[in-house]
Amino acid sequence: MAIDFQRTAPTHGARVGRKRSLWLRLHLDPWLLSILLLLIAFGLVVLYSASGMSAQTTLAQAIRMGIALVGAVVIAQFSPATLYRWTPLAYGGGLLMLIAVEIMGDIGMGAQRWLEIGPLRFQPSELMKIAMPMMLAAYLHRRPLPPSWRDLLVCGVIIAVPVLLIARQPDLGTSMLVTAAAVFVILLAGLSWRFILSLAVMAGAAMPLLWLNMHNYQRQRVLTFLNPESDPLGAGWNIIQSKTAIGSGGLEGKGWGLGTQSQLEFLPERHTDFIVAVLGEEFGLIGMATILVLYLLLVSRGLVMANQAQDTYGRLLAGSIVLTFFIYVFVNIGMVSGILPVVGVPLPLVSYGGTSSVTLMAGFGILMSIHTHRRLLKH
Repeated sequence: MAIDFQRTAPTHGARVGRKRSLWLRLHLDPWLLSILLLLIAFGLVVLYSASGMSAQTTLAQAIRMGIALVGAVVIAQFSPATLYRWTPLAYGGGLLMLIAVEIMGDIGMGAQRWLEIGPLRFQPSELMKIAMPMMLAAYLHRRPLPPSWRDLLVCGVIIAVPVLLIARQPDLGTSMLVTAAAVFVILLAGLSWRFILSLAVMAGAAMPLLWLNMHNYQRQRVLTFLNPESDPLGAGWNIIQSKTAIGSGGLEGKGWGLGTQSQLEFLPERHTDFIVAVLGEEFGLIGMATILVLYLLLVSRGLVMANQAQDTYGRLLAGSIVLTFFIYVFVNIGMVSGILPVVGVPLPLVSYGGTSSVTLMAGFGILMSIHTHRRLLKH
């Protein structure tokens, strides 16, 4: 990662020499916003087919994405200094809601992950995908980098408490993504490769302990990943149908709404976690390449914006948001194509869903805030 963490932020007395454009005054990034809109539009086209040509489902998702987009624009109006002040509130509030889930959470599909407040039903663990990197970035903001052993110990406590609460729900996918967001903040803070390799070795050594503490269905997912043909009509059904759908799409696909695996309902969860299989079947390699290029452009633009952030808090937070988004995409496409175990992670901005879309767009709102509130120095 070519982000320079040793740069000095401009002082409050620094001269602002460049006239700010309309986009900057609106605190929006036109490149990021354009790519987001293209991804959302493409996602709605795929969702319409994946949902069995359901206009109602597609309209509901469009409304959710519209609300999430408005939320991102609103968040972008707040300066990073304001977000910094709100960080303990976001992290503490998220932690309290996770504890509330543990005590009185709503149970669905064998998991206790949701809170119901009046007509509102949401997953507090989603909030931690943003609150966690905010908290770690705020903690490391005023400390010398790379972080000391003492700072790493404090970071470990900040990470462990919410991750363990999420893992108990159980929600392996979200706990992994929250952990990834935290790890990216610490890695971007400048850890040495020797330390990173030591952590990797320790993580590898802890695998047997993790296996012993996994739920039976989680172990089954790992075993199914290693050999899906061992139970083709049971645990291996989803991944076998998914790979069949993607492979049968060929170069150009079977056509919009003409996928046999998806439209004849061989493919489960086709409008949520496995929607990329519908994309591969109906739009072929060209469709898959198109969405991958859009994701690549989004991540590239995000990294440029993170690189231009002018203080440690902004750089660590922006970098973590972008890299976590990349992991989001990688894990979903990896599990649908059979190179990773199925962990229940939706395809960002494409899969049907509300809370995760709002969280993702909130992250992009923070990214635009960090980018557009920076000081422009006179050359």
